[in-house]
Amino acid sequence: MAIVPGVPGVDGLSRVVDVLREWQHDGAPVQLHPGDLGWFWRFGAEATAAAVRTWSRDGRILAAGLLDGPGLLRLAIAPDARRDEELARRLVEDVTHPGRGVLPAGEANVEAPMGALVQDLLAGDGWGADEPWTPLRRDLTEPVPHPGVRIQVAGPEQAHVRSAVQRASFDGSTFTDERWHAMVAGSPYAEARCLVAYDERGEAVAAVTVWSAGPGRPGLLEPMGVHREHRGRGHGRAITLAAAAALRQLGSSSAIVCTPSSNAAAVATYASAGFRRLPETRDRHRDTDDRLSTP
Repeated sequence: MAIVPGVPGVDGLSRVVDVLREWQHDGAPVQLHPGDLGWFWRFGAEATAAAVRTWSRDGRILAAGLLDGPGLLRLAIAPDARRDEELARRLVEDVTHPGRGVLPAGEANVEAPMGALVQDLLAGDGWGADEPWTPLRRDLTEPVPHPGVRIQVAGPEQAHVRSAVQRASFDGSTFTDERWHAMVAGSPYAEARCLVAYDERGEAVAAVTVWSAGPGRPGLLEPMGVHREHRGRGHGRAITLAAAAALRQLGSSSAIVCTPSSNAAAVATYASAGFRRLPETRDRHRDTDDRLSTP
C-alpha cells in the first residue's frame, strides 16, 4: 500500500494524540510528544488541526508532524517505521515541494528523530544540520525530592497567575488567560498539569506545564519559565523538581525536556534537578530551495 498524507481535522486530533502517546518509550530517540500538540492547542483546536500532518499506510499512521511556526515541521515516526524507506522518501518529497502543503518555499527546518532514515535522506538532499539542542531525562522510579517552595496546581481561578508568569518569563510571549483556557480544553490536557511556584513572600516566581503520555511512558515539561525579576535564586530548579514529582504522580516513567544547547543556564538548571543529558539533536535545515517545483 502507498503512503497517504493527510490533515486530520479537528475530529481526527484525538487519534493523532493517542498515536503519539503510543510512540513514547524510554530509551527511544526524543521526538514530537503529545504534550507538544497540547501546548500548541493554546491557539485553539482549529489552528492545531490545521498545523498537523499525518502519513499513513493501509489506514495506520506511520508519521505525524506539527507545523510549529513558520518553516518548522516537527516529526514523530512510529518506532518500527524509522528506517522505512518508502515512508522516508515520501516525507522528503513532501517537505521539499511547497505544493504538497507541508513547508513553504525558502528557509525551513525539519525536526525528526535522530537515527531515522529521513534524517539521512534530507542530508543527502542538501539539508544541513541546524543549531544543537540538548534533551535531558530524569528517571522517575524513585521519589523526587521536595522542591523547597510552595507549589500550586493552577486551575481556572489561577489562570491569570499562570499566564502572567509565562509572559514575565519569555520575552515576546503572547500567552493570555484565554489561551490558557483554550489549551486546557484540548484532549492532551486530560493528562497534564500547570504548576506555579511561590516564594516566601507569596509571589509567583516560576511556572511549568507538564504533559503525561500515559502510565509507564515519558512525560514532557513544556514550557518551564522563571519570572525575570526572580532569577538566580534557585526557582528554576525548584519548579523543575515539582514538575518531575507531578509527572511521577501521573504515572510517567521519566521526565524529558529539550533546550537549546547554547542556553547553558537552562541546561545547568535541569541538571541540578537530576536530569541527565542525552546526546544532542539537530534539526535538518534548508537555507533556500532553488529547485522549486510542484509535481
